[in-house]
Amino acid sequence: MLSRWLDDSFSPIVKRNITLLTASRLTTNACYRFTPPFVAIIAKGFDISLSEIGVALTISELSGLLSPFIGRFIDHLSRRAAMLAGLFGIGVGALLAAVSPNIFVFTIGVTLISITKNFFDLGMAGWITDHVPYEKRGRYIGITEISWALGLLLGVSLMGVITALSSWRAGFLAGVCGTAVSLLFIASRIKSEAHEVSSRVADDGIRLSGRGWLVVATMFATMCASQCIFITFGAWLDDQFGFGAIGIAAVGFSFGIVELYASITSASKTDSWGKEKSIAIGCLIMVPGGLALWFVSQNLILGLAALLIYILGFEFAVVSMLPLATHLVPKRPGSGLGLVIGAGTLGRSVMSLVATRAYESSGGIALPSLIGAVSAGVATLFIYMYHRRGGLAHD
Repeated sequence: MLSRWLDDSFSPIVKRNITLLTASRLTTNACYRFTPPFVAIIAKGFDISLSEIGVALTISELSGLLSPFIGRFIDHLSRRAAMLAGLFGIGVGALLAAVSPNIFVFTIGVTLISITKNFFDLGMAGWITDHVPYEKRGRYIGITEISWALGLLLGVSLMGVITALSSWRAGFLAGVCGTAVSLLFIASRIKSEAHEVSSRVADDGIRLSGRGWLVVATMFATMCASQCIFITFGAWLDDQFGFGAIGIAAVGFSFGIVELYASITSASKTDSWGKEKSIAIGCLIMVPGGLALWFVSQNLILGLAALLIYILGFEFAVVSMLPLATHLVPKRPGSGLGLVIGAGTLGRSVMSLVATRAYESSGGIALPSLIGAVSAGVATLFIYMYHRRGGLAHD
């Protein structure tokens, strides 16, 4: 289906597997993204406060610090093995979350989802790097990244409906079923390629360049900005306007539409505009969105409009950043991407704690949105500094 978006300059193997990879990543993203919109509902289920469950999510996101080490490890595995291990781990984590008797077991479950999602994402990115030249990678990754939007648009929305009809535990169980189906398809369609391991053995001396750390810092600040909103908008809708699970799922669905548009736009524009410029554009769009929400959070319509602008910029920035991340360490894509993903999850972990406490201390989403706008501005500064220092020669 998605192969129709690729011309004949792409090899048959990448055209043949793009739909499978995108659909599989949709299921992993749905499991990963399910908790934040429904964090208030889950907190009520455990009879704990929003800030207490924020601590649980902080612990989960801190596991992202393992991403650089996972990336180096995955560079010595076949891409197929990494993806299968990721899908299996995500399924087990979702199952633990679903049956958790207390917040401690729930934390273990969502942390396992966070850790093993790195296996799948890095394995898939490595497979793309093996088969798609850098100058075409923005388009290919942009297409597969619609899975992030669809994970919210379809996956989380469906899990939200199931939550409304039953409970959030049933929502996680739906995620388990999705990962199981994806695992079977990846196992049958993606083959191990012996050259993957042998071609990377001699690359141990390759490291991230000095200015490359600015891209890592950009991802950290961008994810700080996103988490301020993603972890508090559900509570805001519930507390301020009385939204339940169905209402939150409906808003999440609209977010997914915006993210899908941003991903498609990135797929068509990032290679021609340049990765660095595209990242800066996305981060800059977030700033007025966050500032607007700071001012209009008491109004549902204006607040949602500001949120949509914010999310549009975030998605475009992150999708544009991924192809750049895969080439920061050209011969070791897992290492470079692992560092960037690790920085992003660290940013989310920091803001899981900061944003929930800011929300409770200020009585709403206004303060978290202001923190998010400032973080997006910092991300813009970092990517501008990277560009001024020479950027990536291939971009």
